[in-house]
Amino acid sequence: MVTGANGQLGNELRELSAVYPEYKFYFAGRNVLDISEKNLVLNFFEEHKFDYCINCAAYTAVDKAESERELSFLANATGPAILAEVSGITGTKLIHISTDYVYNGTDHHPLKEDSATGPVNVYGQSKLEGERLVRTENEKSLVIRTSWVYSSYGKNFVKTMMRLLSEREELNVVADQQGCPTYAADLADVIMAFIDADVGGSKLSGIYNYANNGVTTWYDFAVLIGEMIGARCRINPVKSEAYPTPAVRPLYSVLDTSKIRAALDIEIPFWKDSVVRCVERLRGGGLAG
Repeated sequence: MVTGANGQLGNELRELSAVYPEYKFYFAGRNVLDISEKNLVLNFFEEHKFDYCINCAAYTAVDKAESERELSFLANATGPAILAEVSGITGTKLIHISTDYVYNGTDHHPLKEDSATGPVNVYGQSKLEGERLVRTENEKSLVIRTSWVYSSYGKNFVKTMMRLLSEREELNVVADQQGCPTYAADLADVIMAFIDADVGGSKLSGIYNYANNGVTTWYDFAVLIGEMIGARCRINPVKSEAYPTPAVRPLYSVLDTSKIRAALDIEIPFWKDSVVRCVERLRGGGLAG
């Protein structure tokens, strides 16, 4: 079962499902299943008898969350809690997707799963509460924190930069926020690796960090995209205060991924390599929407 099936990660999982004929997938957007309605979720799970649920459903409008706190918590905390409770009742393994925004952004070393949390915006607060409720309702559930997600699907930084860099002569991009871009296709691969490991008897649970390897800034991220598409737009590095937004962003959210690498015995692609793959796909007539 994949909730939030129409988002970036949901779409990547839908595409990847073709590689896993041994599994039967069910993809549900909000129009199919509202995860904040407990009775609906319970009836749905009891009818279909899922072994796994990958929760990609989320409220991700970081700035709008500042004025839509209730909606943010409904989607990012209440809904996941219901999924966790129902998963416990029906014997379903829940894999819940969270975010680097649960950290406060003041550290200067890669963040581990047990590093101190302290969200600086409503979105991060709602996601942290979702993590807490998921783990409380079903201790066998698995939480994956990820960061700076992009894809050939949906709206994201890569697609926005490709458009703006092609349209404008000059563009200011924040250069004092450090993090790890994550290609949703790579994250989808890792989620399926968790399921394969679980089927094989490795009953992993708890919190795991996942992002592509390496560290960058939004500015350097944009520069790479500009180089790839041959943009003539001049990109200017600016500080966060020069680009005010309703929601504060953490200045540092580099994730330590040593735990997930050890658990699954995987090599994580370097962030630049994955950006190249995504941009090449988009330039080659890749997916829109």
